Amino acid sequence: MLSSTADYALRAILLLARHHDDGRALRADEIAAETGAPRNYMAKTLNALAKAGLVTSERGPLGGFRLAVPSDSIALSRIIDCFDEPRPQRRCLLGAGPCDPARPCAAHLRWVAITEARRLPFTRTTVADLLAG
Repeated sequence: MLSSTADYALRAILLLARHHDDGRALRADEIAAETGAPRNYMAKTLNALAKAGLVTSERGPLGGFRLAVPSDSIALSRIIDCFDEPRPQRRCLLGAGPCDPARPCAAHLRWVAITEARRLPFTRTTVADLLAG
């Protein structure tokens, strides 16, 4: 359902949220070890999250990553969309031609509803919601 990168990013954000109250920044290698991600891969993932404004990074011996925004304001979709951009269905499910609202096939409206329903839990659930149980 999620790409490996989106999965690691979600795990990293959850870890940062759990450590948010202690005020300590976490290094990329610490986050990688805790999440089971390759170190270089996690560093790139964290940098992408920083560009998206979800985390901040600090250099130096006491540097590392922290959440940039409160966990209750981060919808899971905001994390996932950094790596797994929602893509509209271009091809018709019932054939090889294009399918869009202007030229819908018989399955088009139902399929759009299914894909939107699949995404809905990610837009309605925050990082804080997951940590609260």
